[in-house]
Amino acid sequence: MLQLRNLLEDKGFYRIPLKKLKSGHYRFSAKINSVSGDFILDTGASTSCIGFDQISYFKLKNEVSKIKAAGAGAINMKTEIAKNNSLSINKWTLQSMSFVLFDLSHVNKALQQVNELPIHGIIGADFLKQTRAVIDYGRNCFYVK
Repeated sequence: MLQLRNLLEDKGFYRIPLKKLKSGHYRFSAKINSVSGDFILDTGASTSCIGFDQISYFKLKNEVSKIKAAGAGAINMKTEIAKNNSLSINKWTLQSMSFVLFDLSHVNKALQQVNELPIHGIIGADFLKQTRAVIDYGRNCFYVK
């Protein structure tokens, strides 16, 4: 029987392991502009985002945005945008990745309540669609192309 992993890797997809957190979220490590960070993979987030407090850490070139963010119990939050960033996961790289920047402290407080470490950002549906991602919840991994 052909396994999902073999099928996807034969089609040129790259496998990325995920760690399931006590909160039910899935965490993975990646590099933004060659700087390591921890991210949650979130199919419910329409756009990928990074916290305001990480702008200098990831060497982001932020711009003002008129868009207000909502989600995870917060609404009408001020945002900025950072365009043309590289995102690397092990040996796989995506150029020209954009991130919405906003206050992620409420997300990290929720993670802290279940004794999980804070995250730097959230990777959302924009990334998943762009990379034709396939999530394998049974094996705690996802694949990108």
